[in-house]
Amino acid sequence: MTTPPATAAGHIDIRDVSVRFVQNGRPFDAVSSVSLDVKPGEFVSIVGPSGCGKSTLLNIVAGFLRADAGRVTVDGQGISGPGADRGVVFQQYSLFPWLTVRQNVEFGLKMKGVGRMLREARARTLLGLAGLLSFENHYPDQLSGGMKQRVGIVRALATSPQVMLMDEPFGALDAQTRVVMQEILTNMWQQLKLSVLFITHDIEEAIFLSDKVYVMTARPGRIKAEIPIPLPRPRTPDMLSSPAFLSLHRQLRALIREESLAAMGGELKEGGLAGHDWHMGEQSVGAVL
Repeated sequence: MTTPPATAAGHIDIRDVSVRFVQNGRPFDAVSSVSLDVKPGEFVSIVGPSGCGKSTLLNIVAGFLRADAGRVTVDGQGISGPGADRGVVFQQYSLFPWLTVRQNVEFGLKMKGVGRMLREARARTLLGLAGLLSFENHYPDQLSGGMKQRVGIVRALATSPQVMLMDEPFGALDAQTRVVMQEILTNMWQQLKLSVLFITHDIEEAIFLSDKVYVMTARPGRIKAEIPIPLPRPRTPDMLSSPAFLSLHRQLRALIREESLAAMGGELKEGGLAGHDWHMGEQSVGAVL
């Protein structure tokens, strides 16, 4: 009798999630009835105007925040806090400056009680995938920003998570380094077969990396659109000028522009600007978006 294949791991399911915060003594809804999913091995990005709740959703999946309503599961299991099944990478590098590159990567494995030889082998394999093996004995202050972020990604991968959660990991990098990092990340994702939930403000980045992009509305954040990205892989920077890529870029830009204007309109109205003045402001803002 043939044994059925194991169910692929790394399924993120967010169902009807709402989050309310309190600011200056006043409650406000940050996220309202959001549902989305990341299938096993899928690369999914979330884009939207500033303050729409993108990072809030990621922090709930990471276990750093709790939703006020709804349910979030990874492979059918509810989330009660951070866990080794979910690697997290933020914009800040957050490396231990007193440890070498390889020691930083090995840290999580050491905390799990993995032996030295296995730790070293795992770290060196991942550093090789990231093009960092020749820097394994360097310290963080000897690395460029892009290299530090690669170390941070490798460290998050070292404990073999099924899910990677990434909150604008390339936001602080220059444009050229960012393109290289996107290609490195894509290569590692394809080889390791992870599920990725990726937060970004960069439309081009979202299209280049993703299988699917969710667009969120202005606060309170809801899902405005789910856009599949049917571009073939592997993807290269040459693809950015293709008709298919440019069409997706226009579609996403229009959706986000709509919500950015809505967000700015809400802020101006809260500040007491009259409706007539806001329409003038919208025309001005629209000219630069």
